[in-house]
Amino acid sequence: MDIIKILSQTFSLKPEYSQNIIELIDEGCTIPFIARYRKEAHGTCDDTTLRDFADKLTYLRSLEKRKEEITKLLTEQGNMTPELAEQVEKAVTLTELEDIYRPFRPKRKTRASVAIEKGLKPLAELIWAQNIKQGTLLEVAAEYINEEKGVNTAEEALKGAGDIIAEIVADDKAAREVLRDFLMQKGELVAEWVEKAETAKTYETYKDYHEPLFKMPSHRILAINRGEGEGALKVTLRVNDELCIGKIEELYLKANPVTHEFVKECIKDGFERLLLPSLERELRNMLTDRANEQAIKMFELNLKPLLMQPPLKGKP
Repeated sequence: MDIIKILSQTFSLKPEYSQNIIELIDEGCTIPFIARYRKEAHGTCDDTTLRDFADKLTYLRSLEKRKEEITKLLTEQGNMTPELAEQVEKAVTLTELEDIYRPFRPKRKTRASVAIEKGLKPLAELIWAQNIKQGTLLEVAAEYINEEKGVNTAEEALKGAGDIIAEIVADDKAAREVLRDFLMQKGELVAEWVEKAETAKTYETYKDYHEPLFKMPSHRILAINRGEGEGALKVTLRVNDELCIGKIEELYLKANPVTHEFVKECIKDGFERLLLPSLERELRNMLTDRANEQAIKMFELNLKPLLMQPPLKGKP
């Protein structure tokens, strides 16, 4: 990753100016010092631009470091391929990078991991490919009965394969990207007022509250988070499940009469049980980070006139 090139394009700076700012920051110079006393090194950028530059530099270095870590982990696991290497290299955000690594991240014990231990991953992959032309899924699953591993019937084999497919859906990079954007645009945050809570009166304003995620102002996000933390509000994300599931089906569901209904149920299960809760946590964390940042900026605006006013009337 060419960090200097990215920063130069982002902040419309000459590459040598970007290089100078990075060197000054690495030497331990503060942003006010660089802005005031090193103007010749950066083309007279103001302190706000330099602060944003420093934040972006930190982010890009974190991204670069995480790329190296993920490349090393995938290689050690034996999962690295030229396609994955290219995806990792082209990732431009930490979110995108984590989506790439998610299917390979070691997980705690789940229904899918138990099914994999029982030797049902090949069956899941066969069904997920949706290329079975003859017979029924029960007939196909019967070949994977293994009493020693706890798979006693074709139905049990099929259920385990379904759990694996549901997790594949939940970890899929494309599905997560599509639904992340869709939920941000169409999802609503809903607050349920807990009247019996000790601090309930403080949050009575949110008794019947619901609002689209993309419209929520920062102060409201922080207030709802406080109410939830104090037990006065129960907060959930409301979405149109059918539309969300339909978007995943558009990506992966094939018109194969043998596998169609089963894969459709697996997609539904993966969305409701795994993918939606994961994206809900992710989006709420993102909104909270954004709200905190905005709150700091407002604090800065309010503090500046206080700091600039004279200590005595008529005296600078």
